[in-house]
Formats: sequence, C-alpha cells, structure tokens
Amino acid sequence: MTEVSSLTGRLLVATPALADPNFDRAVVLLLDHDDEGSLGVVLNRPTPVTVGDILAPWAELAGEPGVVFQGGPVSLDAALGIAVIPGDEGPLGWRRVYGAIGLVDLEAPPELLGPALGSLRIFAGYAGWGPGQLEIELGDGAWYVVESEPGDVSSPRPEDLWRQVLRRQRGELAMIATYPDDPSLN
Repeated sequence: MTEVSSLTGRLLVATPALADPNFDRAVVLLLDHDDEGSLGVVLNRPTPVTVGDILAPWAELAGEPGVVFQGGPVSLDAALGIAVIPGDEGPLGWRRVYGAIGLVDLEAPPELLGPALGSLRIFAGYAGWGPGQLEIELGDGAWYVVESEPGDVSSPRPEDLWRQVLRRQRGELAMIATYPDDPSLN
C-alpha cells in the first residue's frame, strides 16, 4: 500500500456537492489520519443537550454554547473531549493531536485539567473512514482540505463555521462561502 500523507489537524470542509446528509456543510477536524484510516469530529453540529446533562463534572469547563456536539455518525454513545491548551506542555489527562489542539481524557478528574484548559468541547460520536476511503472521497471532490486554526474548535457560533472557514481561504474557495443553502431557490 502506498504511504498516506497525514492530514491530521487539518479541516475537511464539505463541498456543496456532498450528498451525505450527515456531512451537509460539515467542518470536520481530523484527529487521526494514516494508512489505517481516518478519524475526526464535526465541529459545527451543536445538539440541544447540555454538557451538564451527560457529563456534569465537565460542564463548568465547557466553552460556549455549553452543549454537546454531534461529532459524527459513528458511536454516538461515546464522548470525546477536545481542548485547546496553549504552550509546549499539556497537563496529565490531555494528549496533543496537532498544534494546541488535543484530546481530553474524560475519565480524568476535571480539576486536574481545568486550570490549563483554554477551551473544551464535548462530542458525541465521531466521523470515521476506513483505509483509503477518505482518499477516494477527496478524489471524488467531496471535501476541501484546509488548515485549521485553534479557534475553530471553540467557535462561539458553530452554525457559521462552514462559511467562516471558507471565507478565510484564498481565491475561488472563498467564493464558495456565498453558495446558497438551496441553489434551486435562485
């Protein structure tokens, strides 16, 4: 098998042509990408469920809007914590994924991580691809691959993230941000 260039830490931004309703206008942060497959979380799918409803000890540390996000269609009963921690070293219970972004061990005591956390989001489920599956989707034009910024994880207006991420790109990609929600109404 050919070696896969890692996209860990990058964003997958759904193209308007992506037909899967699970990923309509989705912005996915890739947490792992190698020749064994890919795993990420959808950053712009807040649910009405508050973090306090399912993980009460972490509620005070969760950034606004303070709700659980649907991280993707896989394992919706599993929770992932993503936090931004500036600096070189993170606390025990946090594993760096890319830059200042890392995974939080939700089994660890929140008070252990609390003082170091810059922001925290809780995701129910994740998006996953088997070996080579994401590369096929990329080849089919389903996703734009762009650089992530630490603020993407904690965007206070996650519903606007698709447009915000596209708008900050150069050239034609920035124009995609103006694509109407329903082109048939134009």
